[in-house]
Amino acid sequence: MNLNELRDNKGARKSRVRVGRGIGSGLGKTAGRGQKGQTSRSGVSIFGFEGGQMPLHMRLPKRGFNNIFAKDYAEVNLGAVQKVIDAGKLSADGTIDQAALQAAGLARGGKDGVRLLGKGAITTALTFRVAGASAGARQAVEAAGGSVELIEVVPASEKAAAKKGSAKKKG
Repeated sequence: MNLNELRDNKGARKSRVRVGRGIGSGLGKTAGRGQKGQTSRSGVSIFGFEGGQMPLHMRLPKRGFNNIFAKDYAEVNLGAVQKVIDAGKLSADGTIDQAALQAAGLARGGKDGVRLLGKGAITTALTFRVAGASAGARQAVEAAGGSVELIEVVPASEKAAAKKGSAKKKG
């Protein structure tokens, strides 16, 4: 067999149907689109329409709940903090806040601040300034000789809204 002898299998390539070419073709005049109406015209797609039958997206039940008031915390485990301190990426002296944890690569996102969680062990005495801490994390930090100070984090969007409001009052 040579390259110039390669061929598709019989019936592998089907030529397209030429519609609207006379009544003898079987698909003349209306070209299989029926009579008048929206779907007989070009450029029509009725997405999700199933001919009057209840569409699938309406037959399926709604599920879940999205709380618009939920706080978005960057969660950081104590074991991860200890690992970063041992590696030398985070300094143990001074207070550890959201900026320090982000610089060390521990806190991603968290527009409402950082929340400390108690997974893992901590041996270094550290001072944390964070938006939240679990009871276990707080006990572990205090047992190691450190302290946890809780602060109120104001998101950037609220700061901008407050600034706008104060500007209106002045003028």
